[in-house]
Amino acid sequence: MTTDEVAKNTSIIERYDISIIEPLNWWIGFKNQTLQLLVHHSNISERTPVIFHEGVSIEKVHLADSPNYLFIDLVISELTKAGKFNIIFKQDKKEDLIHTYELKSREKPSEDYIGFDSSDAIYLITPDRFANGNPNNDIIEILNEKTIDRNNNNSRHGGDILGIINHLNYIEDLGFTAIWPTPLLTNDMYQSSYHGYAITNFYQIDPRFGCLEDYKTLSLKMSEKGMKLIMDQVVNHCGLEHWWMKDLPFKNWINHQENYIKNKDNWDDSKGIITSHRRTTNQDIYASEIDKNDMSEGWFVSAMPDLNQRNPFMAKYTIQNSIWWIETANLGGIRQDTYSYPDKNFMSRWAGDIMNEYPNFSIVGEEWTNNPLLIAYWQQGNPNRDGYNSNLKSPMDFAMQEKIVSSLNQEESWDSGFIEIYKALANDFAYVNPKDIVVFPDNHDMSRIFTQLNGDVAHTKMAISYLCVLPRIPQIYYGTEILMNDFDNPGNHGLIRSDFPGGWSNDNVNAFTGKGLTDTQKDMQIYIKKLLNYRKSSKAIHKGKTIHFTPNNGIYLLFRILNNEIVIHIMNKNNTPVKLNLLRFNEIGLKGRAVKNIITNYQFFWGNNITLTQKGSTILSTKLK
Repeated sequence: MTTDEVAKNTSIIERYDISIIEPLNWWIGFKNQTLQLLVHHSNISERTPVIFHEGVSIEKVHLADSPNYLFIDLVISELTKAGKFNIIFKQDKKEDLIHTYELKSREKPSEDYIGFDSSDAIYLITPDRFANGNPNNDIIEILNEKTIDRNNNNSRHGGDILGIINHLNYIEDLGFTAIWPTPLLTNDMYQSSYHGYAITNFYQIDPRFGCLEDYKTLSLKMSEKGMKLIMDQVVNHCGLEHWWMKDLPFKNWINHQENYIKNKDNWDDSKGIITSHRRTTNQDIYASEIDKNDMSEGWFVSAMPDLNQRNPFMAKYTIQNSIWWIETANLGGIRQDTYSYPDKNFMSRWAGDIMNEYPNFSIVGEEWTNNPLLIAYWQQGNPNRDGYNSNLKSPMDFAMQEKIVSSLNQEESWDSGFIEIYKALANDFAYVNPKDIVVFPDNHDMSRIFTQLNGDVAHTKMAISYLCVLPRIPQIYYGTEILMNDFDNPGNHGLIRSDFPGGWSNDNVNAFTGKGLTDTQKDMQIYIKKLLNYRKSSKAIHKGKTIHFTPNNGIYLLFRILNNEIVIHIMNKNNTPVKLNLLRFNEIGLKGRAVKNIITNYQFFWGNNITLTQKGSTILSTKLK
């Protein structure tokens, strides 16, 4: 090509002739200098891509099984300048197709993407049910589900990103330092699309939640408050209405693809292979290959195709998508859904590639198990027998959640009640880093904690206060602070994810202002606010040593200790006043020291005994100011 031809081709006149190119843009300055573009356009395989941009070179072009795809491997050298350039798709005797692509400068270095840790408290939100900030986006005519019905638990209710933005002060005042909204990406399904886990476009904010700029504004405003935005991502599956399901690039883009193609016009559970949900096959040294495959390759449900991460192009696509969102939205963490369902070697690579690029970042993975051995297996650095290293910093502590609930619901005896959580915490010896594990009283997939504890306010306070003083990262579901429940139909997902009162302009009760709340609800709100705001500044809770004493007479004590700060957590199931002998705890070194109740502010000197006047939690601290 002559100099004049190069000059002609490098002049930028923006054109966007190609239907889809993903990622939508990229950045210069990554450790990994490679980028793979997915290109989707009618018969694009007949064309040859050409790029003229200093520092950017095409390493390889891959054809797919479908003629409508190309996968282009790029190398972006350290000499590359940020800016736009044209990708020219050439074909003999046909006019060039041109698509303008942009490489951006990064807003901050990788090391400055700081994730969450044990000093944080995470507020989990189902956005459709939290607050409706913009009623104008409730119904989007071009999308498949076009109804809003707040009386239907499975319908969309209209909550959105602006609704979260409008109430950031409320969330911050409660003491939360991070927010985890369930997925906000487009779910263009025909029904029950509100929850967000059937993604149909991995690069688009669902317009019923807002737009990309709204999401970036949420992140910015949270950053200004010192808060972190955690993105809920899904690499295991997509929604059945994802755009690529109509034209799959490879014969193995999804698992059991041949069966899907054969039966897609009459698709239901009987046609697909639904996962066995036997997640222990990831660790079981005796597991059969068929059981392993049914677990990792089966579909989560019939409406959510299982993505095949063993396909190298799918693997690359997924990793790049996660990185794209970290950079685009300045994320403070990722929560990865159904962590143990995909190919586990891919999950190690996925997390490893992210953490290699962002060494101070955080990822929490969902592994729903009551077995601490399985939780330990998924945490990075665990000495697994099979040599597996997940690169995952933070598994979720479903085991502790279950024990907290069961112990509070049991009558106290030598082998039931508080002894259950005492023994559960003793399992921390199995964890590489217990303080990096995320613990919670409930979440969007299980009954509300107030329901699980049979409407007992004192037990609910004990559950929340206990997990907030553990060497863990606490996550609390929206509405727990006002005792939201699902008494009418325990376990019903739509009811668990009920509307937060006050999130809609015509609500008679407004939990954001306190209007219409009962005294009990207001008391719970104040309790969590005082607890979490104390926790924010407690180095003993964030980093301190943990000592607990065997429960006795319906009372269980746990201490967190760092230098001069000691936090004392007392759980008491006695309904009548009981005198607690403090001499048993002399090894803590509290004798004669002033302590303060962090909820009531009452101060006294630690002596030989105290009287616990009522059932519930007492949280004391030697930090008086």
